[in-house]
Amino acid sequence: MNPLILDGRKVAQTVKDELKGQIDELQSKGITPKLATVLVGDDEASKTYVQMKANTCHKLCMASERVFLPEETTTEELLDVIQRLNEDPEVHGILLQHPVPSHIDERQAFDAISLDKDVDGVTSHGFGATTFQLGAYPCCTPAAILQVIDYYGLDVEGKHAVVIGRSPILGKPVSMMLLNRNATVTICHSKTENLPEVVKQADIVVAAVGRPKFVKGDWLKEGAIVLDAGYNPGNIGDADYDTCYAKSSAITPVPGGIGPVTISMLLKHTVEAAQKQCKVS
Repeated sequence: MNPLILDGRKVAQTVKDELKGQIDELQSKGITPKLATVLVGDDEASKTYVQMKANTCHKLCMASERVFLPEETTTEELLDVIQRLNEDPEVHGILLQHPVPSHIDERQAFDAISLDKDVDGVTSHGFGATTFQLGAYPCCTPAAILQVIDYYGLDVEGKHAVVIGRSPILGKPVSMMLLNRNATVTICHSKTENLPEVVKQADIVVAAVGRPKFVKGDWLKEGAIVLDAGYNPGNIGDADYDTCYAKSSAITPVPGGIGPVTISMLLKHTVEAAQKQCKVS
């Protein structure tokens, strides 16, 4: 039997359809949800991502502000921009496009974002609050993975999930979110010994390592669920799709899997932030 293709575009559209009514209600009260995106430097891929987010905001009749800063921007100058956006009542969500130039203290910049406007879940405080289920906005890609799981009714409780990758905005938060859903979670990384053998124990595999076609089909046990959060040049995921397809019971494609849902979750968090900041239930 062929595996279930977890269609992220369909999931993303469902999220956006639900947002339309909430945005209309906010606008009836004179409030337009607004996302501010800050990009430092001239990375072409980052420019593309920022433009995609702005385009999606426009389609949903949300406002967007794009702040482009030169490569030589200092940490202090970036912090000043973030503080201005924190204090702007018309800005409901702030996203600092990753990565920033190496001379900038990225963690300091992330943590300067107000928790109320941290719609991408990048602050240390936000990570802690997500881990303890205290209502912060989670990182958008982990949130997208959980959204796909929920949309397709995939069973997580009691299952063994192996997360390959430990980044602070993907591997670590998605591990905590799955743990909070009562999965048993193993976090793997570049130092993990006998990685294929570890992956073979998984009911659910989250590929979040940032290496194209890294996870091979012969690493999987029969019927595993593969959630590929990778996006590499050439529209290639972190899982070797063809070989993983043959062994899995459900799999996300790349493109068209987790990626579209990630953007929809960013907008969902921004709308929720606008509702909370403007006290609209």
